[in-house]
Amino acid sequence: MSADLLNMSLCEVAQAIRRKRVSSLEVTRACLEQAKAAQPSVNCFIAIDEEDALRAARAADRALKRGNKVGPLHGVPLAHKDMFYRAGHVTTAGSKILRDYRPAVTATVATRMAAAGAIWLGNLNMAEFAANPTGHNEHWGDCCNPWHIAHITGGSSSGSGAAVAARACYGALGSDTGGSIRLPAAANGVVGLKPTYGRVSRYGILPRVWSLDTVGPLTRTVRDCARLTAVIAGSDTLDPTASAHAVPHYERLLDRRISGLKIGVPRNHFYDDAAVDVKVAMAESLVVLRSLGARIVEVDVPDLTHIYHLTNAIGQVESATIYANWLRERPQDFSLVVRTRSEAGLMVPAVSYLEALNSRSRLTAQFVDQIFSKVDVLHTPVMPMAVPTRAATAPGSSADVMDLLARITRNTRPINFLGLPSLAVPAGFTDNGLPVGFQLVGQPFAEDVLFRVGDAYQGETDWHLQAPEIER
Repeated sequence: MSADLLNMSLCEVAQAIRRKRVSSLEVTRACLEQAKAAQPSVNCFIAIDEEDALRAARAADRALKRGNKVGPLHGVPLAHKDMFYRAGHVTTAGSKILRDYRPAVTATVATRMAAAGAIWLGNLNMAEFAANPTGHNEHWGDCCNPWHIAHITGGSSSGSGAAVAARACYGALGSDTGGSIRLPAAANGVVGLKPTYGRVSRYGILPRVWSLDTVGPLTRTVRDCARLTAVIAGSDTLDPTASAHAVPHYERLLDRRISGLKIGVPRNHFYDDAAVDVKVAMAESLVVLRSLGARIVEVDVPDLTHIYHLTNAIGQVESATIYANWLRERPQDFSLVVRTRSEAGLMVPAVSYLEALNSRSRLTAQFVDQIFSKVDVLHTPVMPMAVPTRAATAPGSSADVMDLLARITRNTRPINFLGLPSLAVPAGFTDNGLPVGFQLVGQPFAEDVLFRVGDAYQGETDWHLQAPEIER
């Protein structure tokens, strides 16, 4: 029974709890057992809140028994990247510096999930201060890919991708500043949304780069992702950057057909130096979408190399500003990689930073006009190569490691600069047996279109139903 419960989707288990076919307590216990079983090899958690989770599950069951009105996540166990503040609870951001930090405020997304009835199972592993795309962490230990622990999970929301794939929880929140939701989603064979900039409040969340940070869910299905997004999205008086743009009922829109939608396939940038097995998986996914009536259109994208450099300028300056006091007072408590990356921002001229900021609206308008005047959605690989090993991407492992890290993020980082929504969807496996995924990119606030396309694809494929066999 436990295995059957764990393989249910978030929406399925929420319905089962609501209809009292299973209890929240039963489901939460199953997730806790799976989390503890996966932890020794996958290391996806920083903290498992067993007592609090069981207490909340019992309360959820009592509420149902009393006939109380319940929310869309009632009694469902979730776990989240360890950067979402809850007043009085330790939030480490995967760092040594914040190992015992207890914030005084609660993140808006945490408040909204609690109001929807979700159970907080624990805090998930992540790259230190959300600052690398692999999942390495010298303070809390590397997070390992549950499909094969010698390989990376992707980062920085490493534990979020790994825990969802390992069936230790039904969904997780992550953050995405340059690919940090989409990379772990693709590397672990799950779904991940980087929403439009401002779509989700960032109040009460440890910042990485103010101008690029976004918050979004990782789940097993697109429908699950749509439900979580609907819960956390929307305006917030505590966050002036959160958009007041209306939040659709994403799930209701999933049943609309995608016949006639134009899906763009870029001729340049996104497939440069892409591995053969990645290209094959992308081509096969397009065959599925074409069979559903979508039109596949080749397009040329604007030069993204320039955008990549502008993203570097913004990221380096803002992260250096955020961590400036610690860089001066506690430099020894950073890993060498994170300290080096952060200190680099101190050397970027103010003119370069301001030019990068000021060019965003113009370049975004040009990209949107050039691409979305021709197609409804852009379809690309998340990573142009198969998931690499932890050894190959370890800090200082070789002279070429920085080039490899740049390749990992080359398809995701420009989308953050442009502020566009992007959905990562599992699309099979590469020759090394690790998952591969595509990303769908849309116009601002077109998450509903991305969900429709991704859900239609999952209706014809079973990649999202496959689970890793955890190495013990």
